[in-house]
This record gives sequence, structure tokens and C-alpha cells, in this order.
Amino acid sequence: MNSILDYALLGGFSILSVALLLSMVRLLKGPSLPDRVVALELIASITVGLIGLYAIRSGKDAYIDVTMVLALTAFLAAIGFARYLEKGGHRDDQ
Repeated sequence: MNSILDYALLGGFSILSVALLLSMVRLLKGPSLPDRVVALELIASITVGLIGLYAIRSGKDAYIDVTMVLALTAFLAAIGFARYLEKGGHRDDQ
């Protein structure tokens, strides 16, 4: 069962895994708080992509619902953090 779809999924998993690793480095390294928040948002987006690929591979539609909830939660967290910074929250880059 080595179809083109299997190779495409393997490539997708590989690329997203490398992107996840690089995002984790940026999250830990910083240097500023907004950089870390952007890295955290990127990690959430990459996770949505990984779950989406797994949904394609497994053929289960329930994982698509999980990706929607995760994407909406990450979006709301980004809005909340932007609001926090706008109101004068702690920033490392000032």
C-alpha cells in the first residue's frame, strides 16, 4: 500500500515535525515576549496541521472537529494576549 498519498503524508509529517522543532527553539530562545507568543501561535497552527494530516491518514472525521476547536482556541488566546499587551502588560522588548 505504498501509494503517492502515503508518500505525501509522510513528507507532510516530516516537514511539519521539523517546523515544530524550530518553533520550539524560538519559543524557548525568545528574545522578547511577543516573539514567544508568535512562536506559540505557530506551534498551535502546526499542531492543527499535524492533526489534519492524521485525520486524512486515519480516515476519521472526528479529528477535523478537534482541529477546529484547537484553531479557535489558539486564535482566542492570541486575541487575549494582544489585548493584554495593548493595555500595558509586561514586555521584554521595551
